[in-house]
Amino acid sequence: MRAVIVAVGVAFLISLFGTPIAIKVFTRLKAGQPIRAEGPAMHQGKKGTPTMGGVVFILATVIAYVAGHLALTTLPDQQIAQVEPTITALVLLGLMVFSGAVGFLDDFLKVRKKNSAGLNKRGKLLGQILVGAAFGIVALYFPSSMTDASGTATNTETVGSTTLSFIRDIPALEIGKIASVIVIIFVVMAATNGVNLTDGLDGLATGASVMVLAAYALIAFWQYRHWCADPNYSQAYCYAVRDPLEIALIAGAAAGACVGFLWWNTSPARIFMGDTGALGLGGLIAGMAMSTRTILLLPIIGGLFVIITMSVVIQIISFRTTGKRVFRMSPLQHHFELAGWSEVNIVVRFWIIAGIGVAIALGLFYSEFLAAVT
Repeated sequence: MRAVIVAVGVAFLISLFGTPIAIKVFTRLKAGQPIRAEGPAMHQGKKGTPTMGGVVFILATVIAYVAGHLALTTLPDQQIAQVEPTITALVLLGLMVFSGAVGFLDDFLKVRKKNSAGLNKRGKLLGQILVGAAFGIVALYFPSSMTDASGTATNTETVGSTTLSFIRDIPALEIGKIASVIVIIFVVMAATNGVNLTDGLDGLATGASVMVLAAYALIAFWQYRHWCADPNYSQAYCYAVRDPLEIALIAGAAAGACVGFLWWNTSPARIFMGDTGALGLGGLIAGMAMSTRTILLLPIIGGLFVIITMSVVIQIISFRTTGKRVFRMSPLQHHFELAGWSEVNIVVRFWIIAGIGVAIALGLFYSEFLAAVT
């Protein structure tokens, strides 16, 4: 727990004090956010606000991970902890950094062209597929090699699984490695686009991501305390995952970094995360679902992202089939803006919805544990 707390604190402080520096730098570089002309009229006042702020919390998460590992070296010998960096960290941080890189390219093109077009849909889609495929393969083809004092393997798990999962792997849903890589690609695409679509109002996506990442930190730490690979854990019920403390450390660091960024991103935002941050967070959230073996639980944990994404899908299908729009504008948050809700009211109420999804998911996760041990 000490390492996780250190990572959270370091990430929060770096993001809190690093974001004002980024605001000044991006302002000098004239990296202002272009605003769509067809968007809500009230958004035109945000034109020129620095974007690409996701660089700050992505960097803060990586640095905090290193700080957390330094804290691991102080743990007592009897506590099971992987002090050296692991494949799990490579996959999770890789998904965050390289998904963020795709978003950074999109933001850079928007700033350079001085319009909201950015990277075309095909290019962004290809980038997401390549990132998901690359780290999906790493997640499935590099098992752990943890052994006990006698040299006996205690954990041969991979970061990902060839079985679909809800609270844990579902044995009846074994799909093989190739299909699993395809599933990982789909989850990466869904999560990155879900967070990106949610990032339309000051602080909305950041606050929702804090809740989701905090939930994964709790789930991963609970798995660490009930880990099948822990020789000190004697109960029959345990979680067969790889490096759960690593997962908790990274999730906690990312959540802390987002809280620090939210200080400057809340209304009225001094800086936007841009696609850099939205795709980076989405990639990490997808990695969290994969590594904790809770892929089918993700739509509940990220319920707000699902609702907002579905509003876009419904709008497109309705308009193309009937010529009519279900919402005044999509994504959903803009519908309520045009209905007369204030931006702050929308953000707070959507945060409540995000919190409800997280609470339900954590309840399902813990109730499964209670049912198994009683």
